[in-house]
Amino acid sequence: MMPSDPLGQALHHLRMSGAFYCRTELTAPWGLTLPPMPGHLWFHVVTSGALQLEGSEDRPVPLQPGDLALVTQGAGHALRSEPGVAAPGVLDLEREAVSDRYEVLRHGGGGTLTRLMCGAVRFDHPAARNLVAALPELIRIEALSTPDVERMQATLGLIAAETFRPQPGGEAVITRLADVLVIQAIRAWIETDPNARTGWLGALRDPQIGQALALVHAEPTRAWTVASLAREVAMSRSAFAARFTELVGEPAMQYVTNLRMRAAVNALSEDGATVAELADKLGYRSQAAFARAFKRVVGVAPGQVRRRAADPLAGALGSA
Repeated sequence: MMPSDPLGQALHHLRMSGAFYCRTELTAPWGLTLPPMPGHLWFHVVTSGALQLEGSEDRPVPLQPGDLALVTQGAGHALRSEPGVAAPGVLDLEREAVSDRYEVLRHGGGGTLTRLMCGAVRFDHPAARNLVAALPELIRIEALSTPDVERMQATLGLIAAETFRPQPGGEAVITRLADVLVIQAIRAWIETDPNARTGWLGALRDPQIGQALALVHAEPTRAWTVASLAREVAMSRSAFAARFTELVGEPAMQYVTNLRMRAAVNALSEDGATVAELADKLGYRSQAAFARAFKRVVGVAPGQVRRRAADPLAGALGSA
Protein backbone atom coordinates (compact mmCIF):
# COMPACT_ATOMS: atom_id res chain seq x y z
CA MET A 1 0.00 0.00 0.00
CA MET A 2 1.36 3.40 -1.03
CA PRO A 3 2.05 5.68 2.00
CA SER A 4 -0.23 8.72 1.80
CA ASP A 5 1.78 11.12 3.98
CA PRO A 6 5.58 10.68 3.78
CA LEU A 7 6.30 13.62 6.10
CA GLY A 8 3.77 12.35 8.62
CA GLN A 9 5.36 8.91 8.43
CA ALA A 10 8.78 10.43 9.16
CA LEU A 11 7.32 12.16 12.22
CA HIS A 12 5.79 8.83 13.24
CA HIS A 13 9.31 7.39 13.36
CA LEU A 14 10.33 9.99 15.97
CA ARG A 15 10.32 7.40 18.69
CA MET A 16 13.06 8.22 21.10
CA SER A 17 14.98 6.53 23.85
CA GLY A 18 16.06 8.73 26.71
CA ALA A 19 19.65 8.73 27.86
CA PHE A 20 19.13 11.23 30.67
CA TYR A 21 16.30 13.26 32.20
CA CYS A 22 16.79 15.77 34.99
CA ARG A 23 14.34 17.87 36.99
CA THR A 24 16.40 20.94 37.88
CA GLU A 25 15.84 23.55 40.59
CA LEU A 26 18.32 26.43 40.36
CA THR A 27 18.67 29.53 42.53
CA ALA A 28 20.47 32.64 41.27
CA PRO A 29 23.28 33.09 40.63
CA TRP A 30 23.80 29.75 38.91
CA GLY A 31 25.35 28.16 35.82
CA LEU A 32 25.59 24.69 34.29
CA THR A 33 27.63 23.21 31.46
CA LEU A 34 26.11 20.31 29.52
CA PRO A 35 28.58 17.92 27.85
CA PRO A 36 28.60 17.06 24.15
CA MET A 37 26.36 14.08 23.36
CA PRO A 38 26.97 13.04 19.73
CA GLY A 39 23.95 11.31 18.23
CA HIS A 40 21.60 12.80 20.83
CA LEU A 41 19.31 15.79 21.12
CA TRP A 42 19.39 17.97 24.25
CA PHE A 43 16.17 19.68 25.33
CA HIS A 44 15.44 22.27 28.03
CA VAL A 45 11.91 23.18 29.14
CA VAL A 46 11.56 26.27 31.36
CA THR A 47 8.66 25.86 33.78
CA SER A 48 9.47 28.92 35.94
CA GLY A 49 12.11 31.63 36.09
CA ALA A 50 14.42 32.63 33.23
CA LEU A 51 17.89 31.90 31.88
CA GLN A 52 20.19 32.21 28.90
CA LEU A 53 21.56 29.40 26.77
CA GLU A 54 25.10 29.79 25.43
CA GLY A 55 26.17 27.55 22.56
CA SER A 56 27.84 28.14 19.23
CA GLU A 57 25.71 31.23 18.49
CA ASP A 58 27.25 34.70 18.69
CA ARG A 59 24.80 35.79 21.37
CA PRO A 60 23.18 33.98 24.32
CA VAL A 61 19.63 32.79 23.68
CA PRO A 62 17.17 33.98 26.36
CA LEU A 63 14.58 31.50 27.62
CA GLN A 64 11.43 32.42 29.55
CA PRO A 65 8.70 30.34 31.23
CA GLY A 66 6.95 28.25 28.59
CA ASP A 67 9.95 28.27 26.23
CA LEU A 68 11.60 25.12 24.92
CA ALA A 69 15.12 24.89 23.49
CA LEU A 70 16.37 21.96 21.42
CA VAL A 71 20.13 21.51 20.89
CA THR A 72 19.53 19.12 18.05
CA GLN A 73 23.01 17.75 17.31
CA GLY A 74 23.97 17.10 20.93
CA ALA A 75 26.60 19.87 21.10
CA GLY A 76 28.00 20.95 24.46
CA HIS A 77 26.53 24.20 25.79
CA ALA A 78 26.01 26.25 28.95
CA LEU A 79 22.97 27.55 30.84
CA ARG A 80 23.29 30.59 33.12
CA SER A 81 21.09 32.80 35.23
CA GLU A 82 23.09 35.81 34.03
CA PRO A 83 26.25 36.50 31.99
CA GLY A 84 29.59 35.60 33.48
CA VAL A 85 28.36 33.26 36.21
CA ALA A 86 30.54 30.17 36.74
CA ALA A 87 29.05 27.13 34.98
CA PRO A 88 30.40 23.85 36.40
CA GLY A 89 29.81 20.64 34.47
CA VAL A 90 26.55 18.91 35.32
CA LEU A 91 28.47 15.67 35.93
CA ASP A 92 30.52 17.41 38.65
CA LEU A 93 27.46 18.42 40.70
CA GLU A 94 25.67 16.33 43.27
CA ARG A 95 22.43 14.87 41.93
CA GLU A 96 19.63 12.82 43.46
CA ALA A 97 19.07 9.63 41.46
CA VAL A 98 15.36 8.80 41.23
CA SER A 99 15.81 6.03 38.65
CA ASP A 100 18.47 4.82 36.22
CA ARG A 101 17.80 7.71 33.82
CA TYR A 102 16.01 10.31 35.92
CA GLU A 103 17.65 12.64 38.42
CA VAL A 104 16.95 15.75 40.44
CA LEU A 105 19.52 18.55 40.56
CA ARG A 106 19.42 21.44 43.03
CA HIS A 107 22.12 24.06 42.63
CA GLY A 108 22.83 27.77 42.98
CA GLY A 109 23.38 30.73 45.26
CA GLY A 110 20.03 30.92 47.05
CA GLY A 111 18.36 33.72 45.05
CA THR A 112 15.52 33.71 42.52
CA LEU A 113 14.32 30.19 41.65
CA THR A 114 14.32 28.78 38.12
CA ARG A 115 12.83 25.37 37.37
CA LEU A 116 13.80 23.35 34.31
CA MET A 117 13.16 19.96 32.82
CA CYS A 118 16.25 18.90 30.88
CA GLY A 119 17.13 15.80 28.99
CA ALA A 120 19.15 14.08 26.29
CA VAL A 121 17.35 11.71 23.94
CA ARG A 122 18.27 9.79 20.82
CA PHE A 123 16.15 8.60 17.91
CA ASP A 124 16.58 4.99 16.89
CA HIS A 125 14.87 4.75 13.48
CA PRO A 126 17.17 5.77 10.60
CA ALA A 127 14.45 7.96 9.06
CA ALA A 128 14.09 9.80 12.37
CA ARG A 129 17.84 10.36 12.48
CA ASN A 130 17.71 11.82 8.98
CA LEU A 131 14.96 14.16 10.12
CA VAL A 132 16.90 15.32 13.17
CA ALA A 133 20.06 15.78 11.07
CA ALA A 134 18.06 18.18 8.85
CA LEU A 135 17.23 20.45 11.81
CA PRO A 136 19.23 23.57 12.68
CA GLU A 137 21.68 23.18 15.56
CA LEU A 138 19.45 25.15 17.93
CA ILE A 139 15.68 25.52 17.90
CA ARG A 140 13.98 27.88 20.32
CA ILE A 141 10.23 27.43 20.55
CA GLU A 142 8.17 30.09 22.25
CA ALA A 143 5.09 28.10 23.16
CA LEU A 144 2.74 31.07 22.73
CA SER A 145 3.94 31.73 19.19
CA THR A 146 3.47 28.30 17.60
CA PRO A 147 0.52 27.18 15.47
CA ASP A 148 0.14 24.24 17.88
CA VAL A 149 -0.01 26.58 20.90
CA GLU A 150 -2.90 24.89 22.71
CA ARG A 151 -1.39 21.41 22.52
CA MET A 152 2.08 22.56 23.54
CA GLN A 153 0.72 24.63 26.42
CA ALA A 154 -1.29 21.65 27.63
CA THR A 155 1.80 19.43 27.59
CA LEU A 156 3.94 22.11 29.25
CA GLY A 157 1.29 22.67 31.90
CA LEU A 158 1.29 18.98 32.80
CA ILE A 159 5.11 18.95 33.03
CA ALA A 160 5.06 22.07 35.22
CA ALA A 161 2.45 20.53 37.54
CA GLU A 162 4.57 17.40 37.98
CA THR A 163 7.76 19.39 38.67
CA PHE A 164 6.07 21.74 41.18
CA ARG A 165 4.41 18.93 43.17
CA PRO A 166 6.29 15.66 42.59
CA GLN A 167 4.25 12.53 43.23
CA PRO A 168 5.01 8.79 43.13
CA GLY A 169 5.66 7.80 39.53
CA GLY A 170 6.25 11.41 38.58
CA GLU A 171 9.48 10.63 36.76
CA ALA A 172 7.63 8.27 34.38
CA VAL A 173 4.98 10.91 33.67
CA ILE A 174 7.51 13.72 33.15
CA THR A 175 9.80 11.76 30.82
CA ARG A 176 6.92 10.70 28.58
CA LEU A 177 5.51 14.22 28.50
CA ALA A 178 8.95 15.61 27.68
CA ASP A 179 9.22 13.21 24.73
CA VAL A 180 5.83 14.42 23.46
CA LEU A 181 6.89 18.05 23.83
CA VAL A 182 10.09 17.45 21.83
CA ILE A 183 8.05 15.98 18.95
CA GLN A 184 5.58 18.88 19.14
CA ALA A 185 8.49 21.33 18.93
CA ILE A 186 10.01 19.59 15.89
CA ARG A 187 6.61 19.58 14.20
CA ALA A 188 6.18 23.29 14.95
CA TRP A 189 9.56 24.05 13.37
CA ILE A 190 8.71 22.04 10.26
CA GLU A 191 5.39 23.88 9.90
CA THR A 192 6.82 27.39 10.26
CA ASP A 193 10.44 27.50 9.04
CA PRO A 194 11.14 27.91 5.29
CA ASN A 195 14.28 25.77 5.68
CA ALA A 196 12.00 22.77 6.26
CA ARG A 197 11.05 22.93 2.57
CA THR A 198 14.55 22.19 1.26
CA GLY A 199 16.94 19.21 1.30
CA TRP A 200 15.76 15.88 2.72
CA LEU A 201 12.65 17.41 4.30
CA GLY A 202 11.80 19.08 1.02
CA ALA A 203 12.21 15.74 -0.75
CA LEU A 204 9.61 14.22 1.59
CA ARG A 205 7.11 16.82 0.34
CA ASP A 206 7.71 15.92 -3.31
CA PRO A 207 4.72 13.85 -4.56
CA GLN A 208 6.84 11.07 -6.08
CA ILE A 209 10.24 11.17 -4.35
CA GLY A 210 8.49 11.55 -1.00
CA GLN A 211 6.51 8.38 -1.70
CA ALA A 212 9.70 6.53 -2.64
CA LEU A 213 11.37 7.61 0.60
CA ALA A 214 8.34 6.50 2.59
CA LEU A 215 8.40 3.08 0.93
CA VAL A 216 12.08 2.60 1.75
CA HIS A 217 11.58 3.79 5.35
CA ALA A 218 8.69 1.34 5.80
CA GLU A 219 10.57 -1.65 4.32
CA PRO A 220 14.32 -0.99 4.41
CA THR A 221 15.20 -4.69 4.01
CA ARG A 222 13.16 -5.19 0.83
CA ALA A 223 15.28 -5.87 -2.28
CA TRP A 224 14.83 -2.39 -3.72
CA THR A 225 16.35 -1.34 -7.02
CA VAL A 226 16.19 1.97 -8.83
CA ALA A 227 13.86 0.34 -11.34
CA SER A 228 11.48 -1.07 -8.72
CA LEU A 229 11.28 2.25 -6.85
CA ALA A 230 10.68 4.15 -10.08
CA ARG A 231 7.92 1.71 -10.97
CA GLU A 232 6.24 2.15 -7.59
CA VAL A 233 5.96 5.93 -8.08
CA ALA A 234 5.12 5.78 -11.81
CA MET A 235 8.32 7.37 -13.14
CA SER A 236 10.86 6.30 -15.72
CA ARG A 237 14.03 4.83 -14.26
CA SER A 238 16.26 7.64 -15.56
CA ALA A 239 13.92 10.46 -14.49
CA PHE A 240 13.49 8.94 -11.03
CA ALA A 241 17.24 8.44 -10.53
CA ALA A 242 18.02 12.02 -11.53
CA ARG A 243 15.25 13.59 -9.44
CA PHE A 244 16.03 11.48 -6.36
CA THR A 245 19.69 12.51 -6.43
CA GLU A 246 18.78 16.16 -7.02
CA LEU A 247 16.36 16.37 -4.09
CA VAL A 248 17.89 13.99 -1.55
CA GLY A 249 21.54 14.75 -2.30
CA GLU A 250 22.67 11.17 -2.94
CA PRO A 251 21.72 8.37 -5.37
CA ALA A 252 18.75 6.20 -4.46
CA MET A 253 20.65 2.97 -3.84
CA GLN A 254 23.29 4.73 -1.78
CA TYR A 255 20.45 6.12 0.36
CA VAL A 256 18.95 2.63 0.72
CA THR A 257 22.32 1.15 1.74
CA ASN A 258 22.98 3.89 4.28
CA LEU A 259 19.50 3.41 5.76
CA ARG A 260 20.01 -0.33 6.07
CA MET A 261 23.37 0.08 7.76
CA ARG A 262 21.97 2.54 10.28
CA ALA A 263 19.27 -0.02 11.05
CA ALA A 264 22.01 -2.64 11.38
CA VAL A 265 23.85 -0.46 13.91
CA ASN A 266 20.68 -0.35 16.03
CA ALA A 267 20.19 -4.09 15.74
CA LEU A 268 23.78 -4.83 16.75
CA SER A 269 23.99 -2.37 19.64
CA GLU A 270 20.43 -2.43 21.00
CA ASP A 271 18.94 -5.82 20.07
CA GLY A 272 22.00 -8.04 20.26
CA ALA A 273 21.64 -9.24 16.66
CA THR A 274 24.47 -11.28 15.15
CA VAL A 275 26.35 -10.54 11.95
CA ALA A 276 24.99 -13.74 10.42
CA GLU A 277 21.39 -12.75 11.19
CA LEU A 278 21.80 -9.29 9.70
CA ALA A 279 23.61 -10.54 6.59
CA ASP A 280 20.69 -12.87 5.87
CA LYS A 281 17.99 -10.30 6.72
CA LEU A 282 19.54 -7.59 4.55
CA GLY A 283 20.06 -9.87 1.56
CA TYR A 284 23.85 -10.21 1.50
CA ARG A 285 25.35 -13.38 0.04
CA SER A 286 27.76 -13.85 2.94
CA GLN A 287 28.71 -12.44 6.31
CA ALA A 288 31.94 -11.16 4.78
CA ALA A 289 30.05 -9.20 2.11
CA PHE A 290 27.80 -7.66 4.75
CA ALA A 291 30.77 -6.82 7.00
CA ARG A 292 32.58 -5.09 4.11
CA ALA A 293 29.51 -3.00 3.25
CA PHE A 294 28.94 -2.19 6.91
CA LYS A 295 32.50 -0.98 7.46
CA ARG A 296 32.40 1.07 4.25
CA VAL A 297 29.29 2.94 5.42
CA VAL A 298 29.70 3.03 9.21
CA GLY A 299 33.50 3.23 9.39
CA VAL A 300 34.01 0.35 11.83
CA ALA A 301 33.48 -3.41 11.73
CA PRO A 302 30.15 -4.84 12.99
CA GLY A 303 31.91 -6.57 15.88
CA GLN A 304 33.21 -3.26 17.20
CA VAL A 305 29.68 -1.87 17.40
CA ARG A 306 28.57 -4.83 19.51
CA ARG A 307 31.44 -4.27 21.95
CA ARG A 308 30.83 -0.55 22.47
CA ALA A 309 29.45 0.76 25.74
CA ALA A 310 25.67 1.02 25.56
CA ASP A 311 25.29 4.68 26.51
CA PRO A 312 27.97 7.40 26.78
CA LEU A 313 26.15 9.70 29.23
CA ALA A 314 24.68 6.91 31.34
CA GLY A 315 28.18 5.55 31.74
CA ALA A 316 29.54 8.94 32.69
CA LEU A 317 26.75 9.47 35.20
CA GLY A 318 27.36 6.08 36.71
CA SER A 319 30.99 6.95 37.39
CA ALA A 320 30.46 10.58 38.36
